[in-house]
Amino acid sequence: MIEEHFAALQTAARQASGAAPVLSRWAAHLTTVFDGGGRLLACGNGGSAAEAQHLTGELVGRFRHDRHPLSAIALHADTSATTAIVNDYGEEEVFARQVRAHGRPRDVLVALSTSGSSRNVLAAAKAAQEIGVTVWALTGPPPNELAATADDAIAVEAPTVATVQEIHLALVHGLCLALDTALGVRT
Repeated sequence: MIEEHFAALQTAARQASGAAPVLSRWAAHLTTVFDGGGRLLACGNGGSAAEAQHLTGELVGRFRHDRHPLSAIALHADTSATTAIVNDYGEEEVFARQVRAHGRPRDVLVALSTSGSSRNVLAAAKAAQEIGVTVWALTGPPPNELAATADDAIAVEAPTVATVQEIHLALVHGLCLALDTALGVRT
């Protein structure tokens, strides 16, 4: 069982390595976003929420080397706002309402969903596009609605949610590496 998991992870990692040009393109775009005073928003549920927060933590903190902090918000991390929104507007609006509050034209939303069909993540993507925020998605196997809705997406071909999440973490780290390179941070 463990060996099968690692074999599936190796296969998915080989396939995901083909996303390197996409991550480099995203990083180049993010440099202009951050240089212009913009921010990155991120959202997901469960393990995808953890990946979203991991991404924002790497940007506000640092990845490998010290650099100035970058404006990044994990939309699930404000528990008071999250629970109030769910209570008053329903779970589907939990991220969309925050996108409308924090997002500005030319910002970026990174939406993570292993299924690609999480209603609240899809609502956030649609809200972002309505206000001029670029949407990038990290999803599980295609086809899925989030990948189709996003401005750009990396869909991970893997047999289990666990493997998709593991590859999402590698993609998050790849994006951080590419961003630090694009920003001229010593790597």
